[in-house]
Amino acid sequence: MFKQFYPGEYIDSTYHIDFDRLYREGYRGVIFDIDNTLVPHGAPADERAAALFAHLKELGFSCCLLSNNDEPRVKMFNDAVHVNYIFDAHKPSRRNYQKAMEIMHTELKNTLFVGDQIFTDVYGANRTGLRTILVQPIHPKEEIQIVLKRYLEKIVLYFYQRQLRKSEKV
Repeated sequence: MFKQFYPGEYIDSTYHIDFDRLYREGYRGVIFDIDNTLVPHGAPADERAAALFAHLKELGFSCCLLSNNDEPRVKMFNDAVHVNYIFDAHKPSRRNYQKAMEIMHTELKNTLFVGDQIFTDVYGANRTGLRTILVQPIHPKEEIQIVLKRYLEKIVLYFYQRQLRKSEKV
């Protein structure tokens, strides 16, 4: 029932993802959400985010920010990391996930998505056919509509983790 919302992986932080391993596995593009995935909601890119994107570029990854925010917010973050971006993305619509791959010159088999929300980020990427990595939100301060969705996400994550435990026993 909830499988369309399940992430491929669930990790505590974007900054704990082994991008070196993913590159060795053949991934060449990473699409990122910004708020609460890379920095707290509304914050500019910090040193940690800038270092991550520098490392990804050194590895050979193409990156694209995919945000439902307006352009000034996305541009403010991007001024420090200098990657491609799409604002007002209308996630979970598939259109801009596909556009991000076009911009990065990647395809489904070598692109992954990293985000902190199930009903926008993961659902849209799953609908598109991308590998998804869900990360825990960086900071608890969020807009009210997101706070409400987090309660529903807890239900989905309960069933997701229950399924993982079942599959580990097999």
